[in-house]
Amino acid sequence: MEVPSEYGYVILCCGVLPTIMGMHMGGYVMKARKEYDVQYPNCYGTPGYHKKADEFNRVQRGHMNYTENLLGYTVMAFTGGLKYPIVVAVGGVLYSFGSLLYLKGYSDTALDVKMARYKKGGAIKWIGFFSSFYASVSMAGSMIGWW
Repeated sequence: MEVPSEYGYVILCCGVLPTIMGMHMGGYVMKARKEYDVQYPNCYGTPGYHKKADEFNRVQRGHMNYTENLLGYTVMAFTGGLKYPIVVAVGGVLYSFGSLLYLKGYSDTALDVKMARYKKGGAIKWIGFFSSFYASVSMAGSMIGWW
């Protein structure tokens, strides 16, 4: 098997871009720490102790959802991208920017918390996620000889 010439796009869109996006999204958490007075070592605000715990926690959860899914996403993208590099690279852009929109929606206290993360376009992250999921399954099936 050879690495496709387009694989560089996978590296940029599914490795470099998500790293930059993670740092950018971390800035939202740092700003919220100051705004809502949630100091280290608290990962989350404690209701009853932190006056704006729920507001801070919404920002933190938006970012934490990203970090919780990033490792699995990256592995799938780097493996699936060997077979479908352009599809996976485009998915990487959708995943990264969709994750930012997810955080922005989740952070918006004017929106109902149950669906807030999707009200500003956050659902597009799942298009990117599942494009890598299906590409990696296809790659694995090809390597095993299933198809």
